[in-house]
Amino acid sequence: MMNMGCKKTQKKTMQGASAQQVSFSKRRSGLFKKAGELCTICAVETDDIIFSPGGKVFSSGHHSVEDVINMLGRRGKPDAVSILEAEAHQERVLCDLKKQYSDLLEQLEAEKKRGEKLEQMKKEGQVSSWFVTPIEELSFEELKIQHAAMAELRGKVLKNMAERLAQGSAPSVAANSGGASDFPVSDPKAAP
Repeated sequence: MMNMGCKKTQKKTMQGASAQQVSFSKRRSGLFKKAGELCTICAVETDDIIFSPGGKVFSSGHHSVEDVINMLGRRGKPDAVSILEAEAHQERVLCDLKKQYSDLLEQLEAEKKRGEKLEQMKKEGQVSSWFVTPIEELSFEELKIQHAAMAELRGKVLKNMAERLAQGSAPSVAANSGGASDFPVSDPKAAP
């Protein structure tokens, strides 16, 4: 009976620099691909450093060549210390990500509540349709009304800020108050 399994072949060094370079070039990507598969299947990190027959350095993996050299240079340290450092770093990153996630959830909830409140105000007739309608869909007359209303609102906000500043209840507003603003002041009655 004939054996259809894999045969063990003898590996020997190729003769000739050009043949070695060609073989290296063909097999390098396959080696990196296998290392990537190992990472995926086993949930590990790999760092591959290969020197070509011509002396060039090729690497792939999770760390740069410099990082791998630094890790190998620290071999004298106990592994427990480096593992604890890595775990502490991962814990800090995880805490930061959890905080960012919770902040984004809070912002999302606030925007949902704001949207619900705006919808409720719209249903009750407290918000004009031009306030929630995209600007491109407004007529010229509606744009003039919107401009006047926003100018009036701006005036009320500046007046309120000035009153609070005068009362001394808003020291952080002092830099932006006093009528100075990035927005041009216009008289709501003088709307185009």
